[in-house]
Amino acid sequence: LQDLVGDLQGELGGTFETLVVALMTPPILYDVTSLRNAIKGAGTDEKVLIEILSSRTAQQIKDITAAYRQEYDADLEEDVTGDTSGHFRRLLVILLQASRQQGVQEGNIETDAQTLFSAGEKNYGTDEDQFITILGNRSAEHLRRVFAAYMKLAGYEMEESVQRETSGGLRDLLLAVVKCARSVPAYFADTLYYSMSGGGTDDQTLIRVMASRSEVDMLDIRADYRRLFTKSLYSAIQGDTSGDYRKALLLLCGGDDA
Repeated sequence: LQDLVGDLQGELGGTFETLVVALMTPPILYDVTSLRNAIKGAGTDEKVLIEILSSRTAQQIKDITAAYRQEYDADLEEDVTGDTSGHFRRLLVILLQASRQQGVQEGNIETDAQTLFSAGEKNYGTDEDQFITILGNRSAEHLRRVFAAYMKLAGYEMEESVQRETSGGLRDLLLAVVKCARSVPAYFADTLYYSMSGGGTDDQTLIRVMASRSEVDMLDIRADYRRLFTKSLYSAIQGDTSGDYRKALLLLCGGDDA
């Protein structure tokens, strides 16, 4: 496989090459390589850390950690902690430990909602630790119930409170965790939309999401994209890319939901 990828890299170029190499790489290894580059490149690419660690299942995170050790003879958690700081680092470490509670703790739904409310909207200043502990350790099913209870209590969606009460890398990571608890495909629909809106295309994000989700939940992502942004993912890719790169992305997309 490495020989084939090497040959392809000699023949191709630019974004098309990056996409083809991504597709030729086994999914766990692709995540491992993306994380390594995010940490070891010039500066830290927080976007990659956030996207992968907030959206992968507990088992995938465990597989990624094991593969990272095998590939680089290094500890992923140590590399992440060495390259990040503060509350952002603390939440990344919790996500890396992949030990979320299972199921719904009926007795804790109201308490968690109240704790989050007291940690943010209710008082002056923010208790980030409470946000990190609850959003980092509860199951997605449990969090969805907490978000509903929180909405009744605070009058705001959880995302709105995170936007207002936190900032920087921590805010971006908390938002990703909240969105993934609600729906991983909707989170990726959102990520794809922002990779193609504004000035120029964020090709790295576009490639990473299309390559890593094409055989996982692309149909769901397409449906959510259509619902959230009133146009199809297919038409967005068509309007934002060109050449063989565009053809390959449209094949991965798999169809137009116009």
